[in-house]
Amino acid sequence: MWIEKPFFRYATAAILLLLIIFLLGKIDYFVWPFKKLIATIFLPMLLSGFLYYILRPLVRLLEKFMPTTPSILAVFLFIFAIGFAFFHFAGPKIAGQVKEISSHLPSKVAEVTDESKKLVEDNEKAKQSVDNIQSKAKSMVGEFFKAAEKNIGKVVSAIAGIVLVLSVVPFIVFYLLRDGERLQPALLRHLPTDRKDEGRKILRDIDKTLSSYIIGQFIIAVADGIMLYAGYLLIGLDNALLLALFAMCVAVVPFLGPIIGIIPAVFIALMDGPGLVIKVLLVMFVVQQLEGNLITPRVMSNKLNLHPLTVILVLLVAGSLYGAIGVIISIPLFSVLKVTFNNIRKFYNLKKIKKAI
Repeated sequence: MWIEKPFFRYATAAILLLLIIFLLGKIDYFVWPFKKLIATIFLPMLLSGFLYYILRPLVRLLEKFMPTTPSILAVFLFIFAIGFAFFHFAGPKIAGQVKEISSHLPSKVAEVTDESKKLVEDNEKAKQSVDNIQSKAKSMVGEFFKAAEKNIGKVVSAIAGIVLVLSVVPFIVFYLLRDGERLQPALLRHLPTDRKDEGRKILRDIDKTLSSYIIGQFIIAVADGIMLYAGYLLIGLDNALLLALFAMCVAVVPFLGPIIGIIPAVFIALMDGPGLVIKVLLVMFVVQQLEGNLITPRVMSNKLNLHPLTVILVLLVAGSLYGAIGVIISIPLFSVLKVTFNNIRKFYNLKKIKKAI
């Protein structure tokens, strides 16, 4: 009977588990410790997992010449040297550009507002709209600074939390790089003997998918940042380094990342006139063409085979539910679930064929 099928049993168990979790979620005193635990360990583990996949190829390369622990320490020393050199040479420039933007932005906004008023001064309704927008903008800025002053304690606490997270991450990454190979056997030990091959293939495919995605997106983001910086310098855009760094950071999000990354550059260019905006958009177009035709096909060796519409919908849903963190982890998490489901389906169909034979 259909009720005795394995799929029905697994589906029923999954539904009951989700129902229990939902009901327990209504009990605050039961859920609060778990929320606190997840909030405490989630961000360090997320950053550590990202760095683990980025640094693992370097460690494996050095392991051909030296033991594992010295290889990890050598990679850490190399990364520290690069970071120190970057902040030593580029840090003052970035700080100067941040200061320049913060000091010149109000006057630039006032200039744009004045120009807008001149363009619409013959239209009374449009003029009123500009005045309303300007007054609302000033009100929002004032409220922002009042809120910042009132919540200075929370800001300091958040900064302290970030510093604590960043101080823990290197230790987690070290142990992941040193003992990561032991994770698969430890997980397989809990599976029945006849399921170990299935579990081994699922874990191997998940590892391959995550490695390909994270390393590929990292290389693409760095390449985009370098190309945008060169392009911004070429067209004479102010604060080119800061804008390129921002674009590089958000480029790890597929499809939506490049769009978000160019918004500050367009805004800064708008202060100098529409001609510079067109140049910024042209730079973005050239960078996207180079990335799509030259870089992505070479670094994404194991493509996720996700339709662009699927990616956009997943990003929108994850962003609305979990904010920026949801946007960052949604695609790799969705890919892991897809790989797991496809492997389970393949093994299930294979067993059906064997039984039929």
